[in-house]
Amino acid sequence: MIPVYVPDLSGNERRYVADAVETTWISSIGPYVDKFESALAETIGVKHAIAVSNGTVALHLALHCLDVGPGDEVIVPTFTYIASVNAIKQTGATPVLADVRREDWLLNPQEVERRITLRTKAVMPVHLYSGLCDPEIEQIARTKGIPVVADCAEVLGSTMNGAHVGASADVATFSFFGNKTVTTGEGGAVTTNDDELGARMRKVKGQGQSLKKRYWHDELGFNYRMTNICAAIGTAQMERLNDILARKREIARLYRNCLSQVGVEFQPAKEGVETSEWLVTFLLPEGVERDSVMAELSKRGIDSRPVFYCAHQLRMYHAGHFCPVAEEISRRGVSVPSYPALSDEQVRHVCDVLVDVIGAAA
Repeated sequence: MIPVYVPDLSGNERRYVADAVETTWISSIGPYVDKFESALAETIGVKHAIAVSNGTVALHLALHCLDVGPGDEVIVPTFTYIASVNAIKQTGATPVLADVRREDWLLNPQEVERRITLRTKAVMPVHLYSGLCDPEIEQIARTKGIPVVADCAEVLGSTMNGAHVGASADVATFSFFGNKTVTTGEGGAVTTNDDELGARMRKVKGQGQSLKKRYWHDELGFNYRMTNICAAIGTAQMERLNDILARKREIARLYRNCLSQVGVEFQPAKEGVETSEWLVTFLLPEGVERDSVMAELSKRGIDSRPVFYCAHQLRMYHAGHFCPVAEEISRRGVSVPSYPALSDEQVRHVCDVLVDVIGAAA
């Protein structure tokens, strides 16, 4: 079976983890946490990068430290991984689910503008799969004085006009789950250029303990800390980020070239964008039944994934309205093997099988 994703742990991961164990720095204090945070801040181009235990708590921490709570609203795309929406709900605020654009599968700026109310406390553009949201979303929010929390869980290494995604947001959040471009096993981070906000997020992630006085807790906090062992893995990963990105981009180019005649639709790329190509994802031709295609791929030894379901279609977030573009993408989208160690031969094999399976299903 060719899996959808396998982390590339071929660098200094084992050596750094062994060092953390041998020195007994295995919890949330240790040199690798500092090294990992510094590497992230430098790569993203921000003043503050704060490592946390996963990408979902990164979102919650960001929202909490922006004082989002009961009675507030946060605009978020309905087509996203559920963590984006859950984190809003966990603050007590209301997720306002918006449709996406057909041209990029991402949060529609016009939908954002239409859904802003006096209760809107934040806007959360989600940079999804290989796409980066339109900068107009941040411009709209800035005009209204509304903070932007950019969900960058899937796009570490992506740039727009030379600037790393998330660097211009009030807060950006990242995930380092095992299937991400850079992994720490489980892990996440929040980033910001705001000194006061950065200090507050660092304090709150550690049970609200003062950064200057041990065991003095002067506000509600959480245990959202990353361990030194996880950061050791991440530090080794960051050393090879450019090589990992280069290989993932080559894999994506191979898929696009090999599948150009079969009628699938890849997520369109914007001018000036260099994407991390996190997970190669496309829409099957209209009328081709996705579950049947995925089942046949599995029979032939190829793993695949459906794209995310729309949040407004789920029982706990049923919004009572339609988001037709998001619903179509959610119904037709599929992700295929995209990990850096895939050989060109394996990619071509996956493509050959896809051409055969889609042709038979059309």
